Parts: sequence; C-alpha cells; structure tokens
Amino acid sequence: MKSHSSTLLAEVRSFRQNHPDVRYVDLIALDIPGHFYGKRYPVEMLEKVAAGSPLKLPQNAVLLGVQGGLFKIGDYCFNDGDPDANRRLVPGTLKPVNWESQPLGQMLITSDGTEAPIEFEPREVLAKVLERLQHQGIHPVVAFELEFYLFDKQLENGLPQFARDPLSGDADDQPNLHIERLSRFSDVLDDMAQTAKDQGIDITVITAEIGPGQFEINFGHCDDGLRAADWAALFCRSTRGVALKHGYRASFMAKPYLQFPGSGMHVHVSLYDAAGNNLLATHQQRPLRHAVAGCLELLPHCMPIFSPNHNAFRRLGGTVNAATRASWGFEDRDACVRIPESDPRNLRIEHRLASADANPYLVLAAILVGLEHGLEAKREPIAPLNEDRNSGTDFPVEMLDAVRAMQQQPILRDKLGAEFVDVYCENKRQDHLAFQQEIHAREYRWFL
Repeated sequence: MKSHSSTLLAEVRSFRQNHPDVRYVDLIALDIPGHFYGKRYPVEMLEKVAAGSPLKLPQNAVLLGVQGGLFKIGDYCFNDGDPDANRRLVPGTLKPVNWESQPLGQMLITSDGTEAPIEFEPREVLAKVLERLQHQGIHPVVAFELEFYLFDKQLENGLPQFARDPLSGDADDQPNLHIERLSRFSDVLDDMAQTAKDQGIDITVITAEIGPGQFEINFGHCDDGLRAADWAALFCRSTRGVALKHGYRASFMAKPYLQFPGSGMHVHVSLYDAAGNNLLATHQQRPLRHAVAGCLELLPHCMPIFSPNHNAFRRLGGTVNAATRASWGFEDRDACVRIPESDPRNLRIEHRLASADANPYLVLAAILVGLEHGLEAKREPIAPLNEDRNSGTDFPVEMLDAVRAMQQQPILRDKLGAEFVDVYCENKRQDHLAFQQEIHAREYRWFL
C-alpha cells in the first residue's frame, strides 16, 4: 500500500512540475448512464490524496439518471441517508486538459480496489469479471472502435444541424466514405486524435463513415480490459470538448438521424492463457464456437446494456450493418458477432451490437460474461450468416421488455452481480418512464 501511494505521489508531483500553470484537477468517474461525475480539486489537495488522505464522494452519484436526477431504487437514494463511499485515484490517468479555456487537469477515480467497492459502479462490475477470468487463467485483449457524428455547434429549434465543411462553408450533408472528408475536417480530427494521445489513449485508425459528418476512431489492442474501457470513456469526454473548441458539437448519440446510419461501439476481444496462447484458436477453433454460442445466448438478456436508452433502440435494424437478431458470421458486418479474418494468433470476435453511447465498462463486462459462459457450457452456436442468411434468435427491441429479460436472467445475476442487475434495471426502467412524461409535438398533431 505504501509503494502504491508513493507511485501516485510521484505521478502527481511530476504532473505539477510539468504543468505548473494547472491549479485544479477534475477527479472523474463514469456513472450508470455513462456520464462523468466528480469533483474539481486544487492540485495541492490532490497531492494529499495521493499520499493517502481519504477521497470520498456520495455513493449514490453512481445512480444518477440520464438527466442527473435520482430515482428511488430499493433503499438507495432516499432511505439510506445518502452515504459517502471511498474512491481511489487510478494510477496513470492524471493528464492535462487542453480543450478548456483555462489550464486544467483530470484524473480517473474509482471505488474498485477500495475496502468497500460500490457493487453497482460500472468500473467495479468490469473489474470483478476480469478478476474472475484471471483466476481461471483467461487474459482478454480488447480493442474498442467508436463511431460519432459532428454537428454544427448551434442547434436549430433543438435539432442538430449538419456540420459545415471548413473549406466550402456548405453543410456536409452527403453520406459517403470519401477520404476527402478526413482532409476537409482534418483540423478538428487531428486535434481530437492528439488530445486523445495526450490522455494516454492509443489511437490508431480514423475513418470517414457513411453518415454525413460521421467518423470512426479505432483504439489499439490492449491487454488490460479496465484500461481499454478507460480509453473509450475518456475519448468520449475529450472528443466533445475538442469539438466545441473548433465550433462543432460531437455526439455519440446512437441514432441522431433516422435516414442515416447510427453510431456503434464495436469491441474486439481475444482470449489468451498465461503463456500467450490464443484460447479461441485451440482444438480446431471449438472454443471460438463455444464462446460465440455463449455470447448469442446471453445477448437478448443484455440489451439494456447494449442499447441503454430509447434512442439506441432506433438504431437496430437500420440501413447499414445493424442487426435485428442475435447472429454471427465470418467476415460479415451484418452479424452481431463477427469473426474478422485473421491468423490463429490474432483470432478474435468483434461484438458489433452496442450503441456508441453505451457504457464501455458494462458493454465489455457483458461481452466477457457471454464468452465465459460459452466456454463453460461448451455448446455449438446456431448456423453463421455465411451458411444461412436467416439464422439468428430474437432479442427485445423495447426498453421495458429488455429490462424484464435482463433482470430475471440467472447467469447474469450470478456473473455480473445480482445487486448490480437489480439496480441497473431499475435505473433504466425509471429513465424510460421519465422520458415518457413529456408530450411530443407530434402527439398534438395526431390527436388534438
């Protein structure tokens, strides 16, 4: 513990030396809906925390709804006195923030690794899954891919507007995959990539996607699942900030335009043993098929995680590569679980169903639980789409149905934690009901 504190203290002191103009550091963590919460600390107080002073925030901050409100969930929020819970600093995440008007730093905090972790904190949920796999001799390597849209900074009547082409000044309203779009928006994209790298994120490929103003950023493969999810979370925060600095609005909203493709979170996962052997490639790839079968079996019960809000369900069955049934296939982007072409060393699955605004910690936890269950059950999957284009099993396409399917699933309750499943499902149920409490103008047009 003393060595851990000395490492953190050295990190904070090095940061202060390299960034003497930074007076405050945002200590941040991801809540259940995937938003950052936290506190802004004077940097000298951060040094005390690094040296061992307690760091406490309200436990129920994790339970905030998508609009920041608190819901009554069991005894939480209104019958528990709103207690504090310990957090700790995540080593290696103290970085400068370059999109604010004043010099600032930020650092991740978490309850995992403390004496009393919060059972429903997303990072803690993933940490427990990874720890269990490690005890089984299974070591995941993970790479996220995130799609997002750029919009004009100003909304019009509350609606997003196409991003303006910096060269022509015209709206970028043509769906395409042209490489020229990367050149036209190079200033903001280059800043996003460099800012991500400054945050310690391994950015690789940048792609212009099909939707107008839509792009995809790929991250490097990482042998630390927590760090891979940290990268995805931090990238969303920095990308929004950099976009605003350049006069745009960046959004990871799942389906901002009905007529154009939605934005997804694709997750590549391979599994290795302690000697570095790819477990999915052994025994004529039977473990790969078993892992796929487990993913597909649990997928219908994980829909509140993969599609965490009303809008995310709109993305399913869209115009491009968005499945409507739990399916798999080799080199097939219409499948929920795609097996990219690779050599045995790099054999992996690509899970393509989650929306870009899903919580990366929970998405990865759900995928890993599916893989784990498949390796344990050793069942054969349904036919791949390469053999049968109609292959697949149904999954819920509405939030309340999805919540019911998740809450009663015994494998998820066991492997993700019953307390987490209950809290998460009630959070999603309450968010959905709150969303329904506003009458849309269309209702008046149809029924007034």
